Amino acid sequence: MRRAGRLWCGAAVAFAVLAAFPGCTAHKPKPTSAARTAQGDAIVATARDFLAKNNLRAILLRVTVDGKDVATEALGTSLDGVPATTAMRFRNGAVAFAYISTLLLRFVDEKKVGLDDPVERWMPTLPEAGKVTLRMLANHTSGYPDYETYPEFQRAFYADPFQPWPYERRLGYAFSRPQVSAPGTNWSYAHTNFMILGEILAKVGGKPLDVLLRERVLAPMGLTHTTATDTGAIPEPVLHAYTSERRGALGIAAQTAFSEESTFWNADWGTPTGASQTTTIEDLDRTAIAVGTGKLLSPSSYHAMTDQSLLGFGQKLDTCVPSCFTQVTGYNYGLGVVRSGNWLLQNPLLGGYAATMAYLPAGKVAISVAVTFLPGAFDCDGRYPNLSDALFRLIGQSMAPQDAPPPAPAHVRAC
Repeated sequence: MRRAGRLWCGAAVAFAVLAAFPGCTAHKPKPTSAARTAQGDAIVATARDFLAKNNLRAILLRVTVDGKDVATEALGTSLDGVPATTAMRFRNGAVAFAYISTLLLRFVDEKKVGLDDPVERWMPTLPEAGKVTLRMLANHTSGYPDYETYPEFQRAFYADPFQPWPYERRLGYAFSRPQVSAPGTNWSYAHTNFMILGEILAKVGGKPLDVLLRERVLAPMGLTHTTATDTGAIPEPVLHAYTSERRGALGIAAQTAFSEESTFWNADWGTPTGASQTTTIEDLDRTAIAVGTGKLLSPSSYHAMTDQSLLGFGQKLDTCVPSCFTQVTGYNYGLGVVRSGNWLLQNPLLGGYAATMAYLPAGKVAISVAVTFLPGAFDCDGRYPNLSDALFRLIGQSMAPQDAPPPAPAHVRAC
């Protein structure tokens, strides 16, 4: 989930960005927990240095091995004068795609649906409904255009970022343009896919999607602070966010300082109806473990979700750049999750929030990071990199030096 088309960068943040935005005020170290090991202290020290060098307002961090806490820390401030805490809530964006894919695969395990069922079974009027399958929606190979990259959608969103985005309105933006490719012939990231998949799963389950996710995914995963909303509301305590991404839309000159609070922007534009969520760093850690181990899935469904089935697939086309490219080791898509080397992850970037959850099955290592930004993190066009992803990769190097997350390929970056 990336806001908006020009900020489509997610997993693409390579290590070169680590010192790209120097200059924020240093933060005083917090007392070290008596229970934390030297390894945990080193992780927190790395995060503190990263915050000081990259114009970040706050970092929430949790690292576990085999479910045991190695480091859990909050650095920086939520608001000026208000320290960030690990209890604070933030938007999880495309992490919800992993939940939706888990729900899909639970229905597959129960033989209610098959991954290769065409969408015409539930939505016969959709374009190419007889050829697009549930699998294609979940792995972004449907060829459906992404409404989020449509200039008319972006103009409407930035004119009022607090407005709701009903399904039918987004569908109208999506299919005001032709297919970007024939179904199953290319890979192209599109929010349209999961928006449609969420509607179908609600039909399959016979309940609203938020209820199905809560009952069939969130509660079984042990998530107690992950909640859905159809507004911009966030339960207290809140990690506040700021952004400069409306600079161009508001006609603010590059030389003029600009940043605005984006905490309560309505994020339902990017997920299926009922899946716009907020969470905590602890729930993000639990998600990384549950998704990374296939806790709720059969072995066959877990492999369908996480195997490198698309490695080497896809190409850049004029119809879908920057959202389409060849899937490589540093970034290849499963069903609702990204695979980078042997790490499984999701890494949303939206409305001044960036977050990454990642899991290394062989080492049972989970790394969860959420960050917010200071004004200096934004370039003259209001763009910004996913520094939560960059910090995850830095920590991943220290946690699993023999199986470190690879640098994401530069061609994935569009910002």
